[in-house]
Amino acid sequence: MPRNIKVAALSAALLFSAVFPALADKVTVKDVTGRDVEVEAPVKHVILGEGRQIYFLAALDKENPFQHVVGWRDDLPKADPETYDAYLAKYPDIAKIPTFGGMKDGTFNIEQAVALKPDVILMNVDAKTATEEAGYIEKLAKVGIPLVYVDFREKPMENTEPSMRVMGKLMGKEQLAEDFIKFRSDAIKVVTDKLAAEKPKAPVVFVERAGGYSDDCCMSFGNENFGKMVEIAGGKNMANGIIPGTFGTVNPEQVIASNPDQIIVTGGMWEAFVPGGAWVGVGYGADMKEAKVKLEALTKRPAFTGVKAVEDRQVHAIWHQFYNNPYQFVAIQEIAKWLHPDLFEDLDPEATFKELHERFLPLPYKQGFFVSLKDE
Repeated sequence: MPRNIKVAALSAALLFSAVFPALADKVTVKDVTGRDVEVEAPVKHVILGEGRQIYFLAALDKENPFQHVVGWRDDLPKADPETYDAYLAKYPDIAKIPTFGGMKDGTFNIEQAVALKPDVILMNVDAKTATEEAGYIEKLAKVGIPLVYVDFREKPMENTEPSMRVMGKLMGKEQLAEDFIKFRSDAIKVVTDKLAAEKPKAPVVFVERAGGYSDDCCMSFGNENFGKMVEIAGGKNMANGIIPGTFGTVNPEQVIASNPDQIIVTGGMWEAFVPGGAWVGVGYGADMKEAKVKLEALTKRPAFTGVKAVEDRQVHAIWHQFYNNPYQFVAIQEIAKWLHPDLFEDLDPEATFKELHERFLPLPYKQGFFVSLKDE
């Protein structure tokens, strides 16, 4: 072939590739509900059915986890304002990302979602019933938009790894997802191996979900989420057997009658939801002195009257959002250290969380996620 024809052919090929970029490959992912979903991957445009899904998306994109997000639910600034503000400072353009309401409360705008032309919509599995009742999957399928379910809340100890693998496949970051999964698994194994070897007595632990968020007491966890984390960390979850599923409520008399050895309250900076509330404001860079004062105040409620944990100062607060992201292995380490301080004297959950940030996340680590009345 003459040289001028070769050059012309090459130029035409380059022009074609510029005008018509290479199509993503069709892949099939199995989401946490068992659905096989066909998606063009790696995806370039994503709608997050919950803003807090950025927790796991960030672990797969240390440079800019928002670069493919074309829409997200509006919950992150309200539920976790410290994390949102930190991301906003680093990525100011996130303020311009279109926001949505939720599936469960019926405020999700499907027309708006279709107009943004996402390659995939990520939805938490707890929205599955509402999604199906509204017929959203079928409506989206008609315009070629797949919906994939992930889960870090309903059964996080069961579904975190498969959810991260799904995300790795969607984002074209499968090896990075496996690296994260191994880091998580190794961090949990540090706890479980020692407990298996030493077999310490399991203290009774009451976990109060979002203590102080309202005047009522007491929301808690059954056999999953923080309830399961307590069991993995070498404790006996007081509400396991009282609450049949993941989430539920126990009455104050049950807390008093159970007389737990330790109490763990989940908290966050919820000024947007409950201004001036009694919640314990732990989280990214939180004020630990103020958090401890508010934790102390919660021990004065009738539900904790005469309880052993209060008398022994074995009352702790932990970042609520561990219940909704793949970092819950850090919570397991901290809980293990609270429950068995002598056994885990050398364990450093703060160092684990710092390493997680350094290896996988775009933000620098800041303390503020744990506080305890026993640390006088």
